[in-house]
Amino acid sequence: MSDASKSYDVLVIGAGPAGYVCAIRAAQLGQRAAVVDREWLGGVCLNVGCIPSKALLRNAEVIHTVRHRGKEFGFEAQGLTFDYAAAVKRSRQASARLVKGVEFLMRKNKIDVHLGTARVVAPGQVELTSADGKPSRLAARNIVIATGARPVMIPGTTADGRRVLTYREAILQESLPSSVVIVGAGPIGLEFATIWNSYGSQVTVVEMLPRLAPLEDEEVSAELGKAFAKLGIQVRTGARVEAIQSEAGRVKVNLAAGDKRETLEAEQVLVAIGFRPASDNVGLEALGVQMEKGRVLVDERMATTVAGIWAIGDVTGKLMLAHVGSAMGIVCAENIAGHPSVTLDYEMMPRAIYSQPQVAAFGLTEAQAKARGLDVKVGRFPFQANGKALGLGDYTGWVKIISEARYGEILGAHMIGPEVTELLPELTLAQRMELTAEEIARNVHAHPTLSEVLMEAAHGLAGGYIHI
Repeated sequence: MSDASKSYDVLVIGAGPAGYVCAIRAAQLGQRAAVVDREWLGGVCLNVGCIPSKALLRNAEVIHTVRHRGKEFGFEAQGLTFDYAAAVKRSRQASARLVKGVEFLMRKNKIDVHLGTARVVAPGQVELTSADGKPSRLAARNIVIATGARPVMIPGTTADGRRVLTYREAILQESLPSSVVIVGAGPIGLEFATIWNSYGSQVTVVEMLPRLAPLEDEEVSAELGKAFAKLGIQVRTGARVEAIQSEAGRVKVNLAAGDKRETLEAEQVLVAIGFRPASDNVGLEALGVQMEKGRVLVDERMATTVAGIWAIGDVTGKLMLAHVGSAMGIVCAENIAGHPSVTLDYEMMPRAIYSQPQVAAFGLTEAQAKARGLDVKVGRFPFQANGKALGLGDYTGWVKIISEARYGEILGAHMIGPEVTELLPELTLAQRMELTAEEIARNVHAHPTLSEVLMEAAHGLAGGYIHI
């Protein structure tokens, strides 16, 4: 680690996907840069979030094929066992490898790394407290707040790491719960439901809002509900958790749905109802940085209301996704260095849920577009008519592209099915470059590929479907 007496052009507090990417871009632009984190490089995403969860989901995908597609593929396995602890170990190896990669990038770009708790005590001054309690000072012309977010808990409930879990305990535990109640049907809840269900756990998902994936297109939610039902995942939507009680090695979850009351029992409960910005105890209020319900307010340059203080990622509350944080980090570094940059359109950012089946989306839903008074056209194409999906034996779902009727401007897309998270970039690039549906349709796609569903849906918008 570095000598804490140095002064920097850019000091980033938080070394997650927003923070470390910002530091790298700053260094590339000739800035003397450093990052501070109280725990680890790579943040939640690399250590206990995006990366290890995707490793576990790959295990879940393999098990799903064995259990649900074996007869179709012509194989039968008897006495097959699934070692969940081995899957967790593999996920930790994937995480560790990427964290080492970030360490290498810090050295490559000559970025100093300080481990400890940071607090901004004056303009350009940060107090650093190491793990052993020793204080020191760091100076910087620009301080970037990238402290991320913390999970929200149900009032009156505390995560004990045994019966009541947050994502962090869930991703690290090597034991498989025989039964689990997952509170929250957003990405984290849906992905853990997929993982644990594949290994044979009895899973019940509880969502206060009327549907699964409540922020996504309504038809996507309905399709996902059908798929979960086929997998044996129980779902309670429109249900509010009134209390969670641990007793005698079990946990009870009391639900209220209108006038109805229900108590669910399980070995564990995972609370995945959302996150709040981790902006407290950083010293921002004393400096006069404008905040709103914990969110650090920033302009399009990522600057706060106090000169020399910037903020990026989840702490801003803009859109709590790792790739959005990284994009914000790059824009921030470029503006600090006086380098040409871009303005981010958060509404058009890609969103991905790696459940079984996967969900991917960006932009407006059909309902949102109509609510804004836009004249819309919808192109839809099913995976059942896609040769690659049929060959994979995984053809649940469809893609749905929303366009403005008169000029063909792409307003959004909503997908559910095999590997749809990999299909987003063509559409988001097309939207950013102001391409029309017809131009997507005229772009020749390799055959057979899953990406052909995008071409086919675009053909439907541009004049007529080819294969349905």
